[in-house]
Amino acid sequence: MNLRNIINTKSLALSAMMFALWSCNSDEKQTVVTMNQLVMQDEFDGATLNNAFWSYDIGTGSNGWGNNELEYYTDKPENIKVENGMLRITAVKESYMGSGYTSARILTKGKFEQKYGRIEARIKMPYGKGLWPAFWMIGANSSTVSWPQCGEIDIMEYLGSNPTSIFGTVHGPGYSGGSAITKSYSLSNDRFDNDFHIFGIEWGENYINFYVDNVLYNQITPSKVTGEWVFNQPFYIILNLAVGGNYPGSPNSETVFPQTMLVDYVRVYE
Repeated sequence: MNLRNIINTKSLALSAMMFALWSCNSDEKQTVVTMNQLVMQDEFDGATLNNAFWSYDIGTGSNGWGNNELEYYTDKPENIKVENGMLRITAVKESYMGSGYTSARILTKGKFEQKYGRIEARIKMPYGKGLWPAFWMIGANSSTVSWPQCGEIDIMEYLGSNPTSIFGTVHGPGYSGGSAITKSYSLSNDRFDNDFHIFGIEWGENYINFYVDNVLYNQITPSKVTGEWVFNQPFYIILNLAVGGNYPGSPNSETVFPQTMLVDYVRVYE
């Protein structure tokens, strides 16, 4: 979300990759180091959501989950279901419990939490202004330590109004919200709502590497953050499709509903 037992050849490969990253132009692409020991996988091939891994967040949280979001998260099949080997998280425009939209948000808190490793998911995005899907992680100590001290790793965030780009970001004390450490990755002559792509991180004691389709596009280390490095503890995984909020803004008249975030799998390796 342990890397202490990585063999020497992997360590050497990682060192070489790190050197290459630092010595090249930031726009050049490097191949990530692969961790192969599978410790968690959900292929979404059952009839229902696997409750051994996932729980539902229900409602609107505090102040729209802290972001002035417009959706009400439910566990209704109209908003979330497993079907044909896919997890479908769907945003619907409807009046429900005082909100104008419904959607879904699931998390592995208390069920699966990981310190270090390769965390990835294969996802196809929705499209439209005001849509904000994400694949991300929060420190497992979030029940006792407030955000951003608990740490947040946004493996993938996407704005439905900009279908060619995604973002990888970390939040921590001194670098959260608008001051978060982030970088975007853009497709050439393609869009993230046209097909599935693999989004992931490879995470060790002193680095978090962000990749899309096995291409490393950013590396964040303790020297790159402007506060305490809080990424040496277990984290849990979150998948959600938000509507509106501070980051994407509200949907407009051209945003078509319903819109679905399709997740083919979630896998974690050491």
